[in-house]
Amino acid sequence: MKFVSVTKPGIIFGNIITVLGGFFLASQAGINLWLLLITIVSMALIIACGCILNNYIDRDIDSLMERTKNRVLVKGLISGKIALLYAAILGIAGFFLIYWGTNLLTLFLAFIGLFFYVVVYSLHFKRKSSFGIVIGGVAGAVPPCVGYCAVTGRFDTGAILLFLILFFWQMPHFYAIAIYRLKDFNMAATPVLPAKKTLLYTKITMLAFIGLFVLASLTPTIFGYTGSIYFASAFCLGLIWFFLGLEGLRTKNDIKWARKMFIYSLINITLLSIMMITRQ
Repeated sequence: MKFVSVTKPGIIFGNIITVLGGFFLASQAGINLWLLLITIVSMALIIACGCILNNYIDRDIDSLMERTKNRVLVKGLISGKIALLYAAILGIAGFFLIYWGTNLLTLFLAFIGLFFYVVVYSLHFKRKSSFGIVIGGVAGAVPPCVGYCAVTGRFDTGAILLFLILFFWQMPHFYAIAIYRLKDFNMAATPVLPAKKTLLYTKITMLAFIGLFVLASLTPTIFGYTGSIYFASAFCLGLIWFFLGLEGLRTKNDIKWARKMFIYSLINITLLSIMMITRQ
């Protein structure tokens, strides 16, 4: 199990959901199941590679936080050299498969996502700036574009819309984590927005990004990629999230509220990704 847990299966699953969303949005002529399988497997391998490298880089600060102190690399259940070799094998396999089964554009996008997550975010901005999450948001917005470009072979309006949807979604999603895990982040001296600013400032920022997310989530219908069923679903899901965000302005239990925001954000993006298959 240690070789599974070090890949962060939850993160892999969450990202694959958004890959599916992009794939569904692009599949106007029907789902190519073989291409879908190749895209999912290759991206799972590449994301696993990134997660292992992130675990390797963060093992010092992970040892200081309650939620991460029992991770495999922190406890020494896998050596650093083995972890790096494991990440390399998975990464090479993932990139080979995505090159063999899709196209060069898709491979390039997957590489950009990995580079931003490991090098730009994990090695630099995460430890030095509260804006690190914005950089991490770039990496997190790549998977749906990969799914889309695996089908179309081009980075067009649809890919841009997917990028914006996922980018705006990630800000309130991760700020919610920062609020209910604030004690951990402070112990590890990791600069996150609620620590650098205030909880009120963070909550207002979350509401602003939720508003942008709702607007972005409606654009696939506006540009003719989806129909009224998707539009209504996206609007209702976004509106619920916005009103849940408003509760944060008057709550007396910030941790409980932030957990609710986090859980709902996952429900929201999962349902939204699934609804991208609709055409009516």
